[in-house]
Amino acid sequence: MSKPGTAETGLRERKKQRMYQTVSDTAVRLFLERGFDAVSVADVAAAAEISKPTLFRYFPTKEDLVLYRFADHEDEAARVVREGPSPVRALRRHFLDGLERCDPVTGLNDHPEVLAYQALLYGTPSLVARMFGYLERSEAALAEALGGGLEARLAAGQIVAVQRILAQENWRRIAAGERVAEVRGDAVAAAERAFELLEAGLPGLVAHRTEAE
Repeated sequence: MSKPGTAETGLRERKKQRMYQTVSDTAVRLFLERGFDAVSVADVAAAAEISKPTLFRYFPTKEDLVLYRFADHEDEAARVVREGPSPVRALRRHFLDGLERCDPVTGLNDHPEVLAYQALLYGTPSLVARMFGYLERSEAALAEALGGGLEARLAAGQIVAVQRILAQENWRRIAAGERVAEVRGDAVAAAERAFELLEAGLPGLVAHRTEAE
């Protein structure tokens, strides 16, 4: 039997998440139609039928309206490393699975809406700058999952950089006109090689986690 207030709390949380999604989707649509700099926060609030103060309670900055789509991925690497005794092998499998299903986060996706969103993201300097904050938080969460300390932070920095570079290379080729089918083979081979190099370069981390298991 649910505790008193549990259902009400769950409903409030679902409504809050719907608000995040609705406002972010509205903002991204406007940014894609008019350009990021041509749309004000007031424009987004009006289109979403909320006040500016309400919007800022959900999204502290204009850039956060776009980066909300990354929110679920911020601690993804940290979650993945807990799936197996070898963090690098778990992350390798996860990235390859993402390539298989054309997860936009891997860059291997040629859907027009995905390409338009990525062009907006990588083509807007303030969004690129804001994305570094997301990468830093992702790196910090991963380092903590790896045990903390300097060695874990160094490993997390390398892992996050590898994932970012692989995804950007896939996106760059597809944005230039190649299709997923043309890029997939190279994307898989590049990921395999990149994670092999990571595992070879982080033997202490891999051995430590394996023994700990």
